Amino acid sequence: MKSIESLTKDNIKNLAPCRHGAEVHGAAQESGYSIREILDFSSSVNPLGPSKKALDAIQSAFAEIITYPDTNSTMLRQTIAGQFSGVTKDNIVVGNGSTELMYLFAEAFLKRGEKALMAAPTFGEYERAVRKTGESVKFMRLDKSFQIDVDAFKREMTGCKLIFICNPNNPTSKLIPKDSLASIIDSALSQDILVFLDEDFLEFVDDEKNHSMIPKICKYPNLFVLRSFTKIFGLTGLRVGYGVTNKEIAEVLHCAKIPWNVNCLAQAAATVAIKDSAHLQVTLELIKKEKAWLQTKLSNIASFSFSPPDANFFFIDIEKTGLTANALKHRMLRQGILIRDCSNFVGLNEFYIRVAVKTHEENTRLIEAFKNALNPV
Repeated sequence: MKSIESLTKDNIKNLAPCRHGAEVHGAAQESGYSIREILDFSSSVNPLGPSKKALDAIQSAFAEIITYPDTNSTMLRQTIAGQFSGVTKDNIVVGNGSTELMYLFAEAFLKRGEKALMAAPTFGEYERAVRKTGESVKFMRLDKSFQIDVDAFKREMTGCKLIFICNPNNPTSKLIPKDSLASIIDSALSQDILVFLDEDFLEFVDDEKNHSMIPKICKYPNLFVLRSFTKIFGLTGLRVGYGVTNKEIAEVLHCAKIPWNVNCLAQAAATVAIKDSAHLQVTLELIKKEKAWLQTKLSNIASFSFSPPDANFFFIDIEKTGLTANALKHRMLRQGILIRDCSNFVGLNEFYIRVAVKTHEENTRLIEAFKNALNPV
C-alpha cells in the first residue's frame, strides 16, 4: 500500500494546527496543578459561567439524549431571531461553536484560485479555514495602533472573494469605528466580495447594539455576522454559535453543514441563555467594574504597555520586562495562572500577551502573580 501521506490531499497534509488559549489540560500536566486549580486568564469568557436557567435547561434535556437532536435547530433559531428586529429564523445559521461556521463559510464560497483577505494579527482559525479549502490567504497588517487602515484594506481586498473581520479584534481588543466598517462593507459589496464579520466579543462592549452590523443585513446582502454562546453566555464546552445573514447565504450554509451539528443539550441551554437578561446584566456590570480596576492595576506595572481595551481582555506589550511571552507564561503557570502567549499570531513578535477580565478575587491573584513573576525572589 502507498503511504498515507501520499494519499492525503495536499491542502490537508500542509495544514498546521492553530494554537489557542484555554490550554488548561496541557497546563495541568506541565504545572502539576489540577485543571480546576488553574486560573485560566487565557480564555476570555464569562467569569460567572452560564446562567442557572441554562444549567437547569441542560438537566431537563438529559432525557432527549436517546434521540437525534433537531438537525435544523429550529427552536433555537426562532429564539435567536426574536432578539433582533427584522430578523427571522431563516436569517439564522447555527453551528457547533462559531468556529464551525468559519470553516463552513470558507468551504461553501471559496472556489479554486480565489483568495481571502484578513488582518494581521487576528483570530487564527480564519486562516486555517481558508487553507483547509486549498485556497490562499492574503494578510493586511494593522497600523501601529493596531487599527485597520481602511483605505489600504480596501485596496488590498480588490480581487479577493472573501474578507474576514473580527470586531472587536482578537487579540488586540480594539473596536473598528462603525463608519470605517461600513466603508469596507460598502466597497466589498460593489466588488461582489463576501464579508465574514466576527462579533463574538461585541456583547462585552459598551453600547453593543450601536456597534453591531446585524441590523444592516438587509442593506448588505454580502454580509455574514457571527455570534457565539461561548463568550458572554459561558456555554464554552457545549460548542454552539450562530450567524445572522440574508436568507440566500443562510440557505447555502444550511445545505452545506453536516446533519445534527448541534447537540440537544447545547440547543436547550442556548435557547434559555439568550433570554436570561438578568444574568447578562450582572455579567456586564461585573466586567465593567473589574475591567476598570484591572486597567488601573496593570497600568502600575511600569514594564507593561497597553491601550484601554474595548472588549473583556487586555492585550499587553511586555518587551520592557526583558521576558518573552513564553517565559512569562511559564512563570505565571508555576503560580497556577494561565495567560495567553500571543507570539503565534501572524504579525506579532514574541513580546505580547493577552489576559481576560475575571472576578475581583481572581483579578487580584493575577496582579499578585505578575508582581511575583516580574520580581522573583
